Amino acid sequence: MKDLLLAIVSGLVEDKDAVRIDVDEPNEEGVIVYHLHVSKDDMGRVIGKQGRIAKAIRTVMRAGAGRQNQKIMVDID
Repeated sequence: MKDLLLAIVSGLVEDKDAVRIDVDEPNEEGVIVYHLHVSKDDMGRVIGKQGRIAKAIRTVMRAGAGRQNQKIMVDID
């Protein structure tokens, strides 16, 4: 799942070296949180107008996690 998120985001940003993904252990509800960090200049590219790109990223990630019987959440920092 981390590789999928990295593949999606690396196509959007200009500074690919600044992309960092931290993964938390599953919480009490079994949800795994992925913390996505990008450079300040690329933040707008990842979030998009009215959050549409961020919502699309979260939707794709949830669909991929569902195929692996996981629950995930993507947090963009």
